[in-house]
Amino acid sequence: MAWYLVEIEYVQDKLADVRPRHREFLNDLAERGRVAVAGPLADDTGGIVLVQAEDLDDLHTVIDADPYHVEGVIARRSVREYKPVLGAWVP
Repeated sequence: MAWYLVEIEYVQDKLADVRPRHREFLNDLAERGRVAVAGPLADDTGGIVLVQAEDLDDLHTVIDADPYHVEGVIARRSVREYKPVLGAWVP
């Protein structure tokens, strides 16, 4: 399993309607240990999610099911593999 840092920029006019379903989606992933941390940027132009997946194909299967992706709320998305070393939730 690997960790991936996913950063997105929002399409603002679609954001409010889809946000509750997006958060429910991420909460389910967090409860299953797949999301370590998630949230919007302070200026609410986008957000960041730290997601655990088997590989990039698995990651894209997961994040493409996000209501933000399905409903067209994402203007831009970047994905980078992340290697946590220190922190309260790092084993």
